[in-house]
Amino acid sequence: MSIKDWHENERPREKLLERGAGALSDAELLAILLRTGTQGMSAVDMARSLLHRFNGLGGVMNAPFAELSQHRGMGLASYAQFCTVMEIGRRVLGEQLRQAPVFDSPDTVSDYLRLRLGHEPVEVSLALLLDAQNRLIACREMARGTVAENTVYIGEIAKHALQHHAAAVIFAHNHPSGNPAPSPADHTFTRKLRAGLALLDITLLDHFIVTARQTVSFARQGWLAPEAHAPCFKPQDDT
Repeated sequence: MSIKDWHENERPREKLLERGAGALSDAELLAILLRTGTQGMSAVDMARSLLHRFNGLGGVMNAPFAELSQHRGMGLASYAQFCTVMEIGRRVLGEQLRQAPVFDSPDTVSDYLRLRLGHEPVEVSLALLLDAQNRLIACREMARGTVAENTVYIGEIAKHALQHHAAAVIFAHNHPSGNPAPSPADHTFTRKLRAGLALLDITLLDHFIVTARQTVSFARQGWLAPEAHAPCFKPQDDT
């Protein structure tokens, strides 16, 4: 039975309009994006199958085309649509960070970083460049490495900060393994970065480690020196 044959109150689109998007399950939300199913499967059935195969919405939306296209009914159009939705989400959160001081909305910072980095298969490093009011000026990708190795040059971060006349920096990188615990190298790098930026009168406000489900803040954990004046961020966890 196709979705059009369901009772009107149980159709995902009608349910969204009646109760709001928050009332929909992951499968129902995904079904609205898919719009149609395939032979023998409604859009909701296909959505459930995708969620199972890719371990949730994040996995589906970030699936490489080579993997997504192996699933029945999925092709280039679906892949392009998923990429578009993810990019819209990133840009909306980026606009929110630019419209208000970053530290007035730590949840938005964490959401933004998880959306940018949480499902990257390799380690990626970002620098958020902030003005004197801690508003976002720019976000720059600093390095992209293998799962096991990623080298970030402190001089490159400093160069970008100076080019954008940044007063402060938030550094962030992901752990593709899913384990948010910082390594000794993470601690060493943070100390060196903070000292290097301080020579330029630029503050390292925080260093985030990002996974698909959690962000860990060095400032929150007390791993930045007190004189950094970093706010205490609570790690974000969906579990």
